[in-house]
Amino acid sequence: MERYIEITKYFEEIETESEYDGYYYKISDAITIVILGSICGLKNVRQIHQWASADKISELIKEKFGIYRIPCYYWLLSLLKIIKPESLNKCFAKWVYSVMLEKAENLTISLDGKTICATNRMESYDSLLHIISAQVLELGLTLAQSPVDGKSNEIPAVQELLKELNIKGNMVTADALNCQKETAEIIVNQKADYLLCVKDNHPNLKKDIEDYIQDEVLKLNMESATQVEKGHGRIEKRTAYTIENIEWLEQKKD
Repeated sequence: MERYIEITKYFEEIETESEYDGYYYKISDAITIVILGSICGLKNVRQIHQWASADKISELIKEKFGIYRIPCYYWLLSLLKIIKPESLNKCFAKWVYSVMLEKAENLTISLDGKTICATNRMESYDSLLHIISAQVLELGLTLAQSPVDGKSNEIPAVQELLKELNIKGNMVTADALNCQKETAEIIVNQKADYLLCVKDNHPNLKKDIEDYIQDEVLKLNMESATQVEKGHGRIEKRTAYTIENIEWLEQKKD
């Protein structure tokens, strides 16, 4: 329980777009209130403010989290608006890690990029907004997010996001776009494993793997696992093959 009580401390070093001395309310307190409200299933800042302002809840927040004053709705919104998103991302990831992942290993951290199609109708965006997310699949938890200017910038954004995360002892998965030597190197340097998808953006590597995996004799030397699932009106059978000896792979040095 102590870790939850100390949530505020993870946001004490938050950076802001403009100067703020925290005289009236601490930004770390505002963030804590919004996180607590979100955990309780509230959908927006107005709902969270109404919830936090209730006598019973405000007393609980004071007792358990050391927050003695609840900002008015306007002030709460103003505090959230001056927060630097990158700074919030880093602080939030540290908190989530301390609560959920500090002693956890052998989890799957999935990196994926999604384009927010509705942003093509928003005047504030010059192009479609693209969001990179790092999700812990076993926990159904988004560990961190980062916005990028279009899918073409996803590769460097993923690499920067990985540098900020503590992924030691876990498996990182990503799609073919992020099957990059630099990305794999960052993951290995952090003592994590990677599972990257190879497609036509690496034609030579893809062909070498296909030629090897489709050889019925060579398959006998590989470990395999099979899974059968029923869904979408059909039965699907998937078999994965693994091999540690890659002397046959021309690109093995990379």
